[in-house]
Order: sequence, then C-alpha cells, then structure tokens
Amino acid sequence: MAHDRSQAWSQKILLRNDQQTDKFAEVMKPGLGAGDVLLLSGPIGAGKSHFARSLIRMFLAEHDAIEDVPSPTFTLVQTYQAGDLEIWHSDLYRLESLHEVDELGLTDAFATALCLVEWPDRLGKATPKDALSLHFAIAADPDQRVLTVSASAARWQWLRDMLQSDLADVS
Repeated sequence: MAHDRSQAWSQKILLRNDQQTDKFAEVMKPGLGAGDVLLLSGPIGAGKSHFARSLIRMFLAEHDAIEDVPSPTFTLVQTYQAGDLEIWHSDLYRLESLHEVDELGLTDAFATALCLVEWPDRLGKATPKDALSLHFAIAADPDQRVLTVSASAARWQWLRDMLQSDLADVS
C-alpha cells in the first residue's frame, strides 16, 4: 500500500529549555526557504517569539548580517534580508481586521518570503493551506515547553521524516 505523502500529521516534542528551542530552530533551518509559512501559536510567554528570533538570527549569521531581532509586537511586521532570502516575522496579536493582513502585504509575502506568523488565528481565511503549524504550550514544569508540529502539505514531509529520525534529537 502506497503512503499518501500529503496526509495530515502531528508530532509533539518536549523542549526542556531555551537551548532546546534553539536546537529545534537549527534542525529546521536547512529545509526552510522562500514561500514557507510557519504559523506560531500558543499563549503569551510560551516561546513563539523566542523560536522566531532564534531562527532569524541563524539565517542572518549565515550571511554575516548581525542585527537586532526585536519582537514585532508593536510594529506588527519586521523584515530581514539573509542573502537572497527575505524573512518576514509578524505578530498579529493586535490585528483588528482581516483587511489589515492585506495592508501589511503579508499575503503577498507568503509566496515570496519565509514567513513566521505569531497569532495566526488572526489570519482567518488568509491562512495558507500549506503552512506548517508550530503550537507552543507551557508544560507542567514552567521552564519547559511542549511543541506540537503539524502539517498536511507534502512540502513538509522532510520535517516529518527528520522528526522521526535521530537528527531531530533536541535533548
């Protein structure tokens, strides 16, 4: 029986500290590029911004582009250039309408940039169907996080395979 590579999947990962969150970003980085959208959800303080800033810093460091990577809570969107790759980090917590998503240029960026979107529930019908979902939750130990990675698009099969291999050992 052939395996349907576009089947929806989900996997939980325990991140014991910030260093393991950084390690997960490092494991993901080589497979990411323009047109990839990461939907970062979870409560305030769960690690969404930490993960996004860690990943962005890694891309920038690869191109000797050292710069501050602030949370876009008040600006809504921060953009970065890492070589030929444009990276958009958006925090939609303060977004009041779906119309603002278009005004920000976010829907266009989904096709041309690596997009990290915090509070993706604000996207509504603008949510890309082939996006990767990363849900961060605070574990019983408040220093730990439970990360649920899920996708349905075939483009994320590489990550599913990696998470099921020893390469994704973030412990």
